[in-house]
Amino acid sequence: MSEEEYLEKANQYLEKVLEANKITNVTRITDADTARILHIEDSLVGLPEVQDAPEGLLGDLGSGGGFPGVPLALATGRPTVLVDSVGKKMALVHSLLEEMGLDEQIETSSERIEDLGRFRSGEFSVVTARALSKLVSLLELAAPLLKMGGRLVCYKAKVSEEELDDALRIEELVGMKLVSRRETVLSDRETARTILVFEKVSRPKLKLPRRVGLAQKQPLKPRL
Repeated sequence: MSEEEYLEKANQYLEKVLEANKITNVTRITDADTARILHIEDSLVGLPEVQDAPEGLLGDLGSGGGFPGVPLALATGRPTVLVDSVGKKMALVHSLLEEMGLDEQIETSSERIEDLGRFRSGEFSVVTARALSKLVSLLELAAPLLKMGGRLVCYKAKVSEEELDDALRIEELVGMKLVSRRETVLSDRETARTILVFEKVSRPKLKLPRRVGLAQKQPLKPRL
């Protein structure tokens, strides 16, 4: 699919989301121009990093209304799983994908990420997470899902040195390693984005996934 084609499809999908949003709350952004920047343009900011990952399955964690997962799936042609525990949102997203004939390429899951990590362990070549959680939690959640050499692509508004340091200290514990960091600003000239990529380089040194919710409530700390 050419860039023109996937952008047209992504815009069609966004229009359906905004229309559905009048009845069911899917996104807090209702203005079409703002939505194009903060959903489509922002989703595609991480495209180079997703393309650099090994070929195979893409997972979008905390996908919400299907961003960044749907635009990335359209741009890359990868089979994709949109993951969000809010079943109502995922049911709506699935219906929109069916309408567009995209449901064979893009599936939805309302499983908790930890549960998905149990029954689809090592299936994913790349997972994305946009404004979902702290890096230390994302590393723990992504590690069981990724195959060896797979990539976690994190979209962050800004990353404090403390947050990054916490993540770097548990890299070895979860078998992940930071391989790139890139900062950019969207076309509105005010929305800053940092894209961080971690690669799965070894098996975790503890049993993952842990129980649902522990990654956020009791973040991992390096072993002494």
